[in-house]
Amino acid sequence: MTATQTPPELHAPAGALPIGTGWRALDASSDIVFPFDGSVFAQAPVSVAADSSDALDAAEAVRPEVAALTTAQRKSILSAIHDRLRGDAQRFEDLLVLETGKPRVDCRTEVNRTIVTLQATAEEVSHVTGETVPLDLQELGRGMIGYYTRKPAGVIVGIAGFNYPLLLATHKLAPAIAAGCPVIVKPAPNTPLATIELLKITRDVLAEHGVTGAAVQLVNGGPEVGETLVRDPRAAVVSFTGSAKIGHLIAQQAAPRKALLELGSNTGFIVAADADIEAAVDAVLRGGFYANGQACISVQRVVLERPIAERFTARLVERMSEVVVGDPRDIATNVAPVINAASGERIFGMVDRALAAGAQLLTPTELPDGSAPRASVPPIVLGDVPRDVDVWCEEIFGPVVCLTTVDSVDDAIDLVNDSRYGLQAAVYTASLESAFAAIERLEVGGVVVNEIPGFRSDIMPYGGVKDSGVGREGPRYAIEEYTVTRMAMIRPQARS
Repeated sequence: MTATQTPPELHAPAGALPIGTGWRALDASSDIVFPFDGSVFAQAPVSVAADSSDALDAAEAVRPEVAALTTAQRKSILSAIHDRLRGDAQRFEDLLVLETGKPRVDCRTEVNRTIVTLQATAEEVSHVTGETVPLDLQELGRGMIGYYTRKPAGVIVGIAGFNYPLLLATHKLAPAIAAGCPVIVKPAPNTPLATIELLKITRDVLAEHGVTGAAVQLVNGGPEVGETLVRDPRAAVVSFTGSAKIGHLIAQQAAPRKALLELGSNTGFIVAADADIEAAVDAVLRGGFYANGQACISVQRVVLERPIAERFTARLVERMSEVVVGDPRDIATNVAPVINAASGERIFGMVDRALAAGAQLLTPTELPDGSAPRASVPPIVLGDVPRDVDVWCEEIFGPVVCLTTVDSVDDAIDLVNDSRYGLQAAVYTASLESAFAAIERLEVGGVVVNEIPGFRSDIMPYGGVKDSGVGREGPRYAIEEYTVTRMAMIRPQARS
C-alpha cells in the first residue's frame, strides 16, 4: 500500500487568496475534510461577496492589458504553467486524493489530463484566427473586402465542481489566457486547495512574464460569492461545471450574457446482442465506479438487448469482486467514500426508492445499515429497474449502475433518448449498422462505440444537449467561446 501519511506542502500564502494584483489576507476559513475518515487536514481561506466585487473591479481594470498580450506571450505563459505543473505532479496528486477522496488512480488521471489540457491549449493559441467572407455574393458587396478576426470577449468567470477540481478549473483558466481574457475562478468550497495551488503557479509564471497578477484571480466561498460574479454585467462569459439545477439558475442570473454550462447526465450504455460481452462487462466495471461514481459521464443506465441480458448480468455480478473498496490513498483502490455524508444519504435514498418500486439488488447482497458511515457507499448494481424511479431518470452521481432489458438496438436508442439529459452515451456492438445508428440517433453530445462513455479526450469538443448543458469545452472550442468575432467590411477607394 502506498499512502500519503501527511498532507502535502502548500505553497500558496496561508490564509490568503489571489484577489486583485496580490494575495489578499482573509479572516474567515473553513475546514477541508478527507472524505475517507472525516479528518480535517487543512484550512482554506473563505472570501465574501465584497471580495468578488473587488476581483471584478481588478479584472475589468486589466482587461486591455491582458487583451494586448501577443500570441507568443500567451503561448509562453501556458507552456510555462504546463512545465511547472508537470514537475509538481506528485504533490498535486496527493492533494487531490485528500480533498476529493477519489482513489489515487483517478487523481493521477486528473493531474495527467490537466497537463495535457495546458499543453494542448498552448498549441492552440496560434490558431485563434478569423477568415475572409465573400461579400460579393450580394451585388452591393461587389468590389468589397470582408473578413473577421477574433477578439477577447472580456472577463471570464469560471465555476468548477468538486469532483475534478484541478482539471475543471484548468478548462476555464487555460482557454481564458489563450483568448486574452482576465479570468476569475471559483472552486467548490469543499475542494479548493489544488485550484489555489494552481493559481500560485500561474501567478508566479505571470510575474516572470511581466504580466499583472489580476489577470488570474480566485474567490472561494458560498453561493453569494459566486452569485456576485455571475450577476455582474462585467462578466462577459460565465463557464460553469456542475449540477443541472445550479446550472439553470446560473444561466438565468447571467442572462443576457453568455453562459457555458457543462452539466450532469444519467449516461446510457447499450449492449447489443452481437457485442463482446466480456469487453462490455469490463467497460461497466471501469466506467461505472471510477471517481467513486462521481463523474457526469460514468455508466448509470445499462440497456441490454434481450438475447444477451441474462449472460451479461450474471457475468457482471460475478466480476464485481474485482472492484476494490478501500482507502483512496492506495493505488489498488477503485471505490472509496463519496464526498460527504449528505451525498451518501441522497444516493442511498434513491436506491431505496428503486428497491421499493421493484428493482432487484444484484450486488452487494445487502446494503449497509444506518449505523455505517453514510458517505461509505459500496458499488451497487440494480436489476430490473423501473423506468420512472429517480435512480433511472436522474443523475445519481455515485457508484450505482442500473440494468434493464429491451428487444432491439432501436428500442435501446429510444430508451436512452427518453431522458432530459444528453451528455455522452456508449454502445457495444460488432455491427457497423448498429454503431452508426447510435451515432446518428442518440441525442447526446458524444457517442462512444466499444469503449466506456466516460472516455473523454481533453482536445475534443466536449459538452451536452438538453439539460446537460450548452457550449463546448476543449482548448480550441473553449477559446472560440471566450472570443467574439469582429467583422471588417472595406470598400477600397479609387485613387484620383
